[in-house]
Amino acid sequence: MSDTQLGDNLLFLTDEQLRQGIEAMFFAYRGFTAAPDQLLEGTEYGRAHHRALHFIARVPGMKVSRLLTILGVTKQSLNRVLRSLIDDGLVESRVGLADKRERNLYLTEKGSALEAELSESQRKWVRSAYRKAGPEAVAGFRQVLEAMMDGEMRRVYGTLRDGGT
Repeated sequence: MSDTQLGDNLLFLTDEQLRQGIEAMFFAYRGFTAAPDQLLEGTEYGRAHHRALHFIARVPGMKVSRLLTILGVTKQSLNRVLRSLIDDGLVESRVGLADKRERNLYLTEKGSALEAELSESQRKWVRSAYRKAGPEAVAGFRQVLEAMMDGEMRRVYGTLRDGGT
């Protein structure tokens, strides 16, 4: 079957094929989160804390409002997460230079160490999967993920991918 025919066939997936893809995402997500969940077991931290640490590490000095947009959680929920991370010395909140009402977030050494440990397990997991699938599959997978994002999230993802804030 040619690449064109294969592409045409993918435009007309059956409900069963779509269900299998959805289930594959559920199981893949379970694998993706397993090692960090295990590392956080027995602590007061969970996936929300891990996600916050990840994005603060990705963009040091990130504004709280930007993190709120990225995580898509309520202010109350984010405040609980940040309060525990700040109280435990993992995150530092600094007053904005341009606007004193803004709060910019930075990982402390302790926060950087935890984030690195959590993310390294996921990088190993993703690296292994990418190597098994090959470069064409990786590119296609990224295209599918980006196509699943709404316009605003695709824009936010693009700025993060490009190193912007």
